[in-house]
Amino acid sequence: MNDRIAKALTKLFDRHRIIFWYDAKQELRNDFEALSLPGIEKLEFTNNEYSIKHRMLREQPEQKFLLYREGPQPADLDNWLLDVQLAHGEFRTDQVAIWLSELALGLEFIDVVQAHAEFFQAVKRKDALKKLLKSDDTAGQIRLKMLAVCTGSEPRMDTVVENLLQELANGRDEKSKLVGRCSLDSFLWEQLSRLYDYHSDEKSLNDFQIRIFHDCYEMEVEPAKYAETRKKDWENKALPSRMSQDVQVFLKRWKDSRQFEGSFETLSGECAEVLGIEQDLVKRDFRELIELDYFRLIDQKIISDLVRAVASCTVTSPDVSLWVRQRRQGHWYHEYRHLYEAVDYAAQFTHALGEVKLTMDSLAEGVQHYSRFWYRLDQLYRKFTFHVRMSGQASLMGSLTDQVENLYANNYLLKLGDHFQIFVDAASKWEAFPVRKQKDFFEHWVRPFLRKDNKVCVIISDAMRYEIGDELLGLIRQEDRYSAELEPALSMLPSYTQLGMAALLPNKELAIGNNETGTVLVDGQSSQGTANRIKILGQSTGQRATACKADELMSMRGDDCRALVRKHDVIYVYHNRIDATGDKRESEERVFEAVEETLQELIRLVKKLNNANLYNFLVTADHGFIYQNRAIDESDFVGILDFGPKIDEFETNQKSEIKNQEYSYKDRRFLLGKDLPEHNSLRKFTPEQLGLAGEVEVQIPKSINRLRLKGAGSRFVHGGASLQEVVIPVLKINKKRQSDVSTVEVDILRGASSMITAGQLAVTMYQAGPVTDKIQPRVLRAGIYTEAGNLISDSHDLIFDLNSDNPRERELQVRFVLTRKADEANGQEVILRLEGKHAGTSHYKEYKALRYLMRRSFTSDFDF
Repeated sequence: MNDRIAKALTKLFDRHRIIFWYDAKQELRNDFEALSLPGIEKLEFTNNEYSIKHRMLREQPEQKFLLYREGPQPADLDNWLLDVQLAHGEFRTDQVAIWLSELALGLEFIDVVQAHAEFFQAVKRKDALKKLLKSDDTAGQIRLKMLAVCTGSEPRMDTVVENLLQELANGRDEKSKLVGRCSLDSFLWEQLSRLYDYHSDEKSLNDFQIRIFHDCYEMEVEPAKYAETRKKDWENKALPSRMSQDVQVFLKRWKDSRQFEGSFETLSGECAEVLGIEQDLVKRDFRELIELDYFRLIDQKIISDLVRAVASCTVTSPDVSLWVRQRRQGHWYHEYRHLYEAVDYAAQFTHALGEVKLTMDSLAEGVQHYSRFWYRLDQLYRKFTFHVRMSGQASLMGSLTDQVENLYANNYLLKLGDHFQIFVDAASKWEAFPVRKQKDFFEHWVRPFLRKDNKVCVIISDAMRYEIGDELLGLIRQEDRYSAELEPALSMLPSYTQLGMAALLPNKELAIGNNETGTVLVDGQSSQGTANRIKILGQSTGQRATACKADELMSMRGDDCRALVRKHDVIYVYHNRIDATGDKRESEERVFEAVEETLQELIRLVKKLNNANLYNFLVTADHGFIYQNRAIDESDFVGILDFGPKIDEFETNQKSEIKNQEYSYKDRRFLLGKDLPEHNSLRKFTPEQLGLAGEVEVQIPKSINRLRLKGAGSRFVHGGASLQEVVIPVLKINKKRQSDVSTVEVDILRGASSMITAGQLAVTMYQAGPVTDKIQPRVLRAGIYTEAGNLISDSHDLIFDLNSDNPRERELQVRFVLTRKADEANGQEVILRLEGKHAGTSHYKEYKALRYLMRRSFTSDFDF
């Protein structure tokens, strides 16, 4: 006991020179007499007040005194030292007084401590509170900090409530019970009433959270009804039956909080059922819900309606893209991202197909048109199919998927294949000038680097067709200091791996071997395998050249990679994910996932080599491919019968005039052999027509038809002469020394008035230009603040990523809801502030600001 008294007195003497101690119960004399405090003079007063007063004030004005009286404090009229006592401090020895002393709180807070005595029983709670207290705290602020300690939150009501709701969502109530035991529940409800106009005959956290979702939902979908209810309550002088707009600000903060979003999602789902949200959404048009994200059901409603609308062609592609972009700001977007993206790509595909004309006047023109326009349809189909697969919602997307598949197969792939086949049939030589041939790759693209003594890396990604190269082009250009250019090249025929890989090596003569492996000879040497390719590179270039596989290079340590670059002038890197996935029947359906992985792997590969001091890259492919996600129709197969023992792996379903013909190599899109007879369903090429040496002839099924091959898939194929198979990308990449990436500029457009007169403010943000590869999106946080920096509205995270050339389509409407704190700024200037986040930190810096004058009246409560 003596130690506690000594500590409490020591803290009091830090603030006062004279301390009074009334021992009302006359039980602490021994403690007083045993007490020894350095620099403190102890005095006992009993009918000697005047002399003590003279001594303290006149004789020893600098000395510290502890005045002890055995008995209660005299009445004020009888207390000769009252003026001294009021000017200095008093030491109390009851429990409340000790707590006050330990917390360095004045006697004016006795009522607070007494009312919540249970709180102070725990040393941890008391110590936690002490760390939060400030010298100018009011009784309300102290209670708020006690709530914060009980709930494990910051001393703000919104975080207190968020922590309590998190506990509710987890099915627990320890914190809530502690608040009740500490008699802080009344204070909690008072604050919720003051801040959000929450009133209820049965106050509880569950009732409160249901009211949050009900009222905020009504504010958005039935604003007139909400405003009218609030107005009638005010006119009738009744307690509000609807909470204020401030609760909408709270809800937005809560759902956007990474710490508490889980509790929001749990309680949102429970409230959706309690409030019958699903039944209400049935009667609503999805367009009025685009900016609303309080319930997961809203996203499901929007997606379901969008799927039907796109399938029925009752919405335009630009509108769908706009709606999907708006939904990206929503809370549930990442959960439904693949569905939104699939719908968007389906709309873009349907629109693009409706605009395209699949006509050409020559084989070369067909190749050029494909590399400029038509490839985009393959790209959109791939992106749509990928996102549908990733969504795992095949049933929901069923009707739209069927429509896209039908359009792609019948109105695009087959039609384009048939039109292009006319010129393939008529071609005397396999060429499409001015588009370069694949066999000229080394001399046209690689040799110029070597002539200038520049090192270069050639990355060959197996089956990376042209449209994938186009996407890689955009991704590379988005990287700082990287420039890239894309050109088409015409692959060899047949468009298969061994021939394509050989053609990309330096060569004077290419010949397909007359064997069952389809091996290709480069100037008489086998090009099969990395070792043979290294040999060909070294002999043909006269330079230090090597080759390796991509996975081997990526597993190299940094020093080893730098040594590889230092010792060689030409490095060929072979990457194989797309073809390795698509060429197997059990994995071909995952080929579009393999494409996404390939894009990221190639970027990492380029960056790794650049870190090893390599600055020039050529990325290309051996061939492209055709892929249709659904099962192939019977009509897409060429039937061949009775080929003899060497063709027994072919399944046949119709008669043919070809009998017992020897074929040296068979695949789903081509046949190799000697002295091949003509066939109506096959286009035959001599080696001379294809720019090949030797005697091996080639037959290719016309258009997009396949040959049946046991054990092989039929949806992913290559080897034929379709544009998707033979137009390959050549991507030229260079790493610059100076930064060339910027971020798009954004302006705030001031409306007709610079005053805020209502409870909400609608503002138009303008993106100054379209986003491009080198002008990247800007992410900003927007809110309305007082001069002192206090947020008085909801806060919006905005993404400016519009790529439209139309200025009107780069405008973004933002609606700010003001909180009750805005009333305190009435008549003052406030600031609409856009802030950007410092990269890699949680700190924000002001980007742009616009000032408004706050001029709100009481009627602003009803402005909806």
